[in-house]
Amino acid sequence: MRVTVLALSLLLLAPASASAIIQVDKGMAGARIDNTKAEVRAALGNPRRVMQGMNDFGEFTEYRYRGQIRVIFQGRKRVSSVSTTGLGDRTRRGVGVGSTEARVRSRVAGITCESFGSFRTCHTGDFSAGSRVTDFQIEDGRVSRVVVGIVID
Repeated sequence: MRVTVLALSLLLLAPASASAIIQVDKGMAGARIDNTKAEVRAALGNPRRVMQGMNDFGEFTEYRYRGQIRVIFQGRKRVSSVSTTGLGDRTRRGVGVGSTEARVRSRVAGITCESFGSFRTCHTGDFSAGSRVTDFQIEDGRVSRVVVGIVID
């Protein structure tokens, strides 16, 4: 009986695994493409930092969270991308920051790896405007950043 109660207590104290999942072409860490700010706060809590600004595509808001999670609201209303440079978030098949390019190729369906000058990427989708992509940016043969987002231009 004590063992069962202890095991149940530990399960209740453990963080939810959904918060550490990269959902290919959908989102990560509980933030999904097209979520509102309220939905992101409900999933992830209050951000550590909020930044607002302008870029080539117009106004944006960026929420920064622990674990190197960044949530971008291009147009300031809905999530347009989520990224991480932290080690915690992984796909269901274990791919994330620090994974080798070979692991990305073997464990992410529909992936294309290519170089643009000195920049190397393995990604889903085709980078056409409006499409969803998951981009595994590669440096020295390993993933350095993962971005899930909508291609704007």
